[in-house]
Amino acid sequence: MAGCTSPGAPAPGQTSGPPSTAPARLTFTMGTAASPVSLDAALVSDTESFRVTRQILETLIDVDQNTGVPAPLLATKWEELNDRRSYRFTLRPGVTFHDGTAFDAEAVRANFERWFNLPKKIRPANGRLPFVAVFGAHADSRAESLYVDCKVLGPLEAQLDLSQPYTGLVAALASPAFGISSPAALAKGRADELSQERGGTRISHYGLHPVGTGPFKLAGWEEGTVVLSAFDSYWGAASQVSTVAFKVLSHPAARTRELLAGPIHGYGLVTPGTYADLARNGMQVLQRDPFSVLYLGMNQASGPLADIRMRQAVAHAVDRSTLIDSLFLKGTNEAKQFVPPSLGVNNEQITYYGYDPEQSRALLKAAGYDGEPLTFHYPLNVTRAYLPTPEKVYAELSRQLTAVGFNIKPVPVAWDDGYLQQVQGTDDHALHLAGLSGSYRDPDNFVGSLFGAPSAQFGFDSPVVFNRIARAKALPNGPERTQAYVDINDLLARRLPALPLAFPISALAMGPQVQSYPANTMLDEVFNLVQLRAE
Repeated sequence: MAGCTSPGAPAPGQTSGPPSTAPARLTFTMGTAASPVSLDAALVSDTESFRVTRQILETLIDVDQNTGVPAPLLATKWEELNDRRSYRFTLRPGVTFHDGTAFDAEAVRANFERWFNLPKKIRPANGRLPFVAVFGAHADSRAESLYVDCKVLGPLEAQLDLSQPYTGLVAALASPAFGISSPAALAKGRADELSQERGGTRISHYGLHPVGTGPFKLAGWEEGTVVLSAFDSYWGAASQVSTVAFKVLSHPAARTRELLAGPIHGYGLVTPGTYADLARNGMQVLQRDPFSVLYLGMNQASGPLADIRMRQAVAHAVDRSTLIDSLFLKGTNEAKQFVPPSLGVNNEQITYYGYDPEQSRALLKAAGYDGEPLTFHYPLNVTRAYLPTPEKVYAELSRQLTAVGFNIKPVPVAWDDGYLQQVQGTDDHALHLAGLSGSYRDPDNFVGSLFGAPSAQFGFDSPVVFNRIARAKALPNGPERTQAYVDINDLLARRLPALPLAFPISALAMGPQVQSYPANTMLDEVFNLVQLRAE
């Protein structure tokens, strides 16, 4: 099972043939750790929302299941023009949206224009949607944006123009945030009017009823359950399953019980505490290579942590080895930087704060720390690829910090009560647990997304860092670009806006009914490739 891969995408310039007429009668039920925030992929950044939207909304670019490099999807081929400031995409013919409208270059243009012109009033408070992480800014800060325009060159040909090169652009367009929606459905659903509320989040009618070109369309979204049905006119690989159900089971033990009893076929985010039960009962455990980072955020806008010595004291107080050995799956590695090793920009001489309680105490004394309480936000009722057991990770870190003299004030927040909004959208916190799961293979996916612009999450505002990151993303692939990211890694280690903790192994559990599942490092797992054993 660990070696299962999806069928290769059609080669550039080729089509996939007529829509599949293969029978599809089975249901695949997936246990998930949390509800989606919204099903409008342009307005979210969480993996549970993307897990669903990947099935509905397709991107121009796919991810090769073996190598992780860009592959054709809605675009069959592309070329760089104008010194890497333009990209021309040839689009797949014969594709329709779930509402029956045609996918074409005008639809691509409409989506890019919507992302660029997204009204400020509907953006999250932290302003770091994936579009901003990749393109720099929306239309109201046009001078800061890489996006210039998207031109229709023909019915199936579109050109994306940039203000300056971005080497990782094609890879970035594989991110689920750039799923192409039906323009007719966006208009009908008033996608830019957040007129409703779901789970404490303002959401549009379209966010409850997305329409794309993917192998599945939305059949229903109720409390704790999302149901999809196979799209009969899908252009791509036949789906064996006719129905996909996502069932929210926030606790790892509950997901395991449901898998063993049979109501669900599989779930993501296996934890060390459930691994043994799964193995004893003959369940399949599929491991993904690390492509996420867990970090301890330190907000420099929060009183004492503005002093670099305080942040260094935090770093020296943390015993990563104890944390990883006791609370993460085997194979998880310590993180000394924010970019996973597989991207090839490791800094072997990076500034490093090893576990040293005495040094931590000395730094606290030098900084004049008087025991002021430091709030420590951590999430409840959730499991992430980078954070399998939040409560236990918090408890261990709190123990370590308290042992050297920090006065820690716990602030637990349920994930579905807006945890991310609290720690990313406001500066009302000192320490917090968070992480990032990568969605495309470029270092900017990590350092650019986290530290490419001012953020309330870290209270971090460094023009030097921002300029270095902007320069690195524009450099062509090669030794100079690699060295630029190596240097950025060390610069971040010295400025210490957050402490990287681990590159966690994540794993899925599948029951005996699952014959194959398209496990993917970047979570690019589309369920028309799931194969079940007929019962």
